[in-house]
Amino acid sequence: MIDGRSDQPLLFLDVDGPLIPFRARAVARPHSDLSDNPLVDRLDPADGRRLIDLGCQLVWATTWMADANEVIAPRLGLPALPIVDFPDDDDEPRGGLHWKTSHLTRWAAERPFIWLDDEITDTDWQWVRDHYQGAALLHRVDPFAGLSDADFATVRRWLETRRTSVR
Repeated sequence: MIDGRSDQPLLFLDVDGPLIPFRARAVARPHSDLSDNPLVDRLDPADGRRLIDLGCQLVWATTWMADANEVIAPRLGLPALPIVDFPDDDDEPRGGLHWKTSHLTRWAAERPFIWLDDEITDTDWQWVRDHYQGAALLHRVDPFAGLSDADFATVRRWLETRRTSVR
């Protein structure tokens, strides 16, 4: 359920790589609309239901910004989702930190969160461990394959571990 309850973990979702893999998937649908981006045919419509079933508050964390709600969400059967508004600054983080990392931790505001992206590195993991008080799972998705059964299993295990540790 996507209702924004503060007891739900946040799930920050990137589009290019996790949802639109760099290689076509077997589930790709023939181009069926007037979208300017033929790569949207690489979306797996089943991913929408699988994401909803995780029971997290889904949030776009992508440079697609509002286009994610207009182009991606309907194809996945998702409602309009909140969007992390990344600043338009040219300051690159130092030491290999991804430019999204600190913004996502501020947006999460100590809530548990999952971040699915194809550009996460050990540097991001270490920075979050050192600077974020809440629970977090940073999970790198293979950008050539997109979200897989193994990725969803990893997220479900993390969520289950959180649930059992809270009881």
